[in-house]
Amino acid sequence: MVNVNQQRVPRKRTYLMCSPEHFAVEYAINPWMDVTTPVDRELAVKQWDRLRDTLVGLGHEVHLLTPERGLPDMVYAANGAFVVDGSVYGARFKHEQRAAEAALHHAFYESQAWRFIAPSETNEGEGDFAYVPEAHGGLILAGHGFRTEIPAHAEAQEALGRPVVSLRLIDPRFYHLDVALASIDDSNIVYFPGAFSAASQRVLTQLFPDAVIADDEDAMAFGLNLVSDGANVVLNSEATRLAGKLKAAGYTPVPVDLAELKKGGGSVKCCIAELRH
Repeated sequence: MVNVNQQRVPRKRTYLMCSPEHFAVEYAINPWMDVTTPVDRELAVKQWDRLRDTLVGLGHEVHLLTPERGLPDMVYAANGAFVVDGSVYGARFKHEQRAAEAALHHAFYESQAWRFIAPSETNEGEGDFAYVPEAHGGLILAGHGFRTEIPAHAEAQEALGRPVVSLRLIDPRFYHLDVALASIDDSNIVYFPGAFSAASQRVLTQLFPDAVIADDEDAMAFGLNLVSDGANVVLNSEATRLAGKLKAAGYTPVPVDLAELKKGGGSVKCCIAELRH
């Protein structure tokens, strides 16, 4: 069981975000997207601003990527790359509607003089990769089944020099790893078992015996699409049950309302890429 008496210590993080000023649901590439449901872009920007202000208020640094007209999903900045120890494994999107986003992320990392590794394989950055730096010496968890292809897992391992554990996603509602699993500190995770194959569930149980386990209600409220600094967990305000579980495990839930951005199939984590120096 998780030790609730353990003192949770936040660690300053550096994040990348992109304003939803061009956000819209103009196509459907996941089960949450409905082109007939109107999006209030002004409200989306307000909700996103509140998310950014929340991160800054917690002491974190937020870099901004310039949004581009015609790329309505750029707000989901997590999907553009995966960064570990100052090395960047670039994204290669599955759907043509988002393909042009990859070059804009590449240009950002180039401008910051990061070590960038261009991908040959289809992968969607932190959408399908999670890093747990103090678990088993530093472990990358990698999802496949809907977006990222399995060969990208081997490519990421070569690019980043960290062991990669492949996890099969089986429910199209949880089309990315980051809507089914999240790192909550440097050595532990929270996840929804039902999103994964039986074998992947066994792997997660073996690797993370003290994980916080989410249920279907938590997952459907986009509760797993969260960002944690090791103590404060920023998550969708709809995920009240999961907030309670995290509080019981000694974390401080920080709820934010991202109802408009949920219409595109994303929440807190989708909007945030972590820049790990």
